[in-house]
Amino acid sequence: MNAKSNKPINLTEQNVAISGYDPVSYFVDGPVPGSSDITTTYGDATYYFATAENKASFEAEPEKYIPQYGGFCAVAVSEGKLVPVDPETYKVTDDKLFLFYNGEGGNTKPQWEADETTLKASADAAWSKGEFVTPDL
Repeated sequence: MNAKSNKPINLTEQNVAISGYDPVSYFVDGPVPGSSDITTTYGDATYYFATAENKASFEAEPEKYIPQYGGFCAVAVSEGKLVPVDPETYKVTDDKLFLFYNGEGGNTKPQWEADETTLKASADAAWSKGEFVTPDL
């Protein structure tokens, strides 16, 4: 399975997406870490899964499960920035997974929820334009 993209993807040094969390789990009971024994590659990223069933679901519809904006913070993308996320700070809206920064600088999920429509439109526009800065955190 392969879908190359010219868009950035938030990966670990080992090219693992979502810090090793199972992307399908977000749509079931909430995020759980995947296993390095149950993996698949999609695009330039390796995804880990908690179960073989979740891996099969992902392989059948990867675009349904991959996080929006390459797995970077949705609020930051709306501002033209690429910022890492806390994989347990997330929201599923319209069957799409959005991830958020949650660290020393605060939690961006409440900001997203306060004006999701506007921020999503800004993030979509910035993502399609593809010009980002990576701020020091």
